[in-house]
Formats: sequence, structure tokens, C-alpha cells
Amino acid sequence: MRLTRRKVRIDTERMILRPPQHSDFRAWTALRRDSREFLTPWEPTWAADHLTRKSFTNRVYWAHRSIANGTALPLFLIRHEDDTLLGAITLDHIRRGPAQAGTTGYWIGAPFARQGYMSEAIGAVVNYAFTVLDLSRIEAACLAENAASRAVLERAGYKYEGVAQSYLQIAGRWRNHVLYANLRHDRRGRTQAG
Repeated sequence: MRLTRRKVRIDTERMILRPPQHSDFRAWTALRRDSREFLTPWEPTWAADHLTRKSFTNRVYWAHRSIANGTALPLFLIRHEDDTLLGAITLDHIRRGPAQAGTTGYWIGAPFARQGYMSEAIGAVVNYAFTVLDLSRIEAACLAENAASRAVLERAGYKYEGVAQSYLQIAGRWRNHVLYANLRHDRRGRTQAG
């Protein structure tokens, strides 16, 4: 399924989820900069130009190209009441054919953490993936010690599936990650995380 950027908008109770726009640069840079200490323990090391306009422009072009090609769905979380950028969520590595799967990744700015925004966003993206994109499986991975991320995934219906050794470089080191998946037709019941 090919989508244009005009057609991708997911409304939730408190937010609009939409692709990034060039006009988001200042808000994105400020939120990432101000949340740096909160975010960097859980993310790959930021490139030297991470917060530059050029890097952001490349990010916007990548987002729109990925949506048009059906390979990813990168979305910003924008609060309805005041158009504040809260964070971002991406349904990435969308695979068609027999897999019909994708991978979720997300971040929330420090001032907006633990207020239910990411749970709301993940739930909306999962619903969109299953109903509009016709995916069957949505995966996610996080560091084992990231209790907040694990909890948000479990609340959204993701179930623990195991551990991937040296899955991603986080803060400059290869780190193991716990793997989760949300299935459109899940009959597994509750699973116990390791």
C-alpha cells in the first residue's frame, strides 16, 4: 500500500500523529536538546550533527520517502490542545509478502514522560498497522533495564518473546535487548517477561 504524506494522520484522544515537517525543526531540536540526559541512556550515540537543520531536513525527506514507499511510518506526536511536539514513534522495517510485519521504535521528551502519551500513541499505531496497513506482526525491542519502555509495550498488548544478544549499539556499546511482539490474531495469552 502506497501512502502520501497528506493521507497519514492518526488522531487520538489527546494527540495528532503525523509525519515530521520542515517547520518542526525548532521544536524538535529544543525538545531533543532539553531531553538529552533523559534520552541518551536508551538510544544509539547521537551523531555530531544530530541537532542541526541539515540533519533534520534529511530526516524529514527520509520520513516522506519511506511513507511513499511503504517501508516506514515515522510520526511526530503533537498535542491537540497547544500543538506541542511531545516525541515521535516510527513503524519501521515494514515487510510485506509472507511476513506482513514491522518494528516499532519511539521516544518521548522528558517533560512529557509518564503521562500516558506514549501508551496512547503506540495503541493508535498498532491499530493503524493492523487495520489500515494490514500487518500481522509488530515487533519492538528495548533494553532489559528500561522498565518504563517494557511497561508501555506490555500495556499496548506486546508480549515478551526473548532476548537478542548484542542487538543494538546504545550509548556506544553493543547491548542485549528484550524482544516483544504484538500479533493481530494473538492466542498466546499473557507471557512472563524474563
